Amino acid sequence: MPETMYWILFAIPSILIASTVHEYAHAITAVKLGDPTPKAHGRLTLNPLAHIDPIGAISMIILRFGWSKPVPINTRNFDNERAGIALTSLAGPLSNILMLLLTALINYIFKPDVQGAFFTFLTTFAMINLVLAIFNLIPIPPLDGHKIVGSILPKKLAYYWDNLEKYYIPLILILVLPIFPFGSIASFLIGTLSSKVLVLLGFL
Repeated sequence: MPETMYWILFAIPSILIASTVHEYAHAITAVKLGDPTPKAHGRLTLNPLAHIDPIGAISMIILRFGWSKPVPINTRNFDNERAGIALTSLAGPLSNILMLLLTALINYIFKPDVQGAFFTFLTTFAMINLVLAIFNLIPIPPLDGHKIVGSILPKKLAYYWDNLEKYYIPLILILVLPIFPFGSIASFLIGTLSSKVLVLLGFL
């Protein structure tokens, strides 16, 4: 199958579902912890249209790297602000891990009968969720991993750690662009780890 056709038929739908559940997990966790902000902004939904960032979507189609709209959260509404930030941030990657495991279970049950397009979609969906979880746990802004680490650091260190957010654009470019050594290393490590996990779960 041509790569462009594969991207349109399997990768983009997988990314759309995985990223929608990811953002919904952030939203519902924040609401459960006492912050009504995501609901007030219409983000407490599994409707993909509520989470799509137009520029991020165009970038995903053209450059094959994109992003969703961040879920708005007012951390002052949490009873325990630092714990609320950690749990809300962790909810996104955790939702992708849970979808990965659910997909692995479906694959395990039906694999003798699964062939062709359905198996390709399962494998693609599993890979997208795995990569999304790993990528978002990297501790640089604006990724979830940065907020998780900041929430568990001593407050004095957390202040300086949080200030890194003002540099999120160059930091994320260094991470994702292969022209930078760190970007190439990160891509290699994520790809290697993802392949090993998919083999372990019976997809490859």
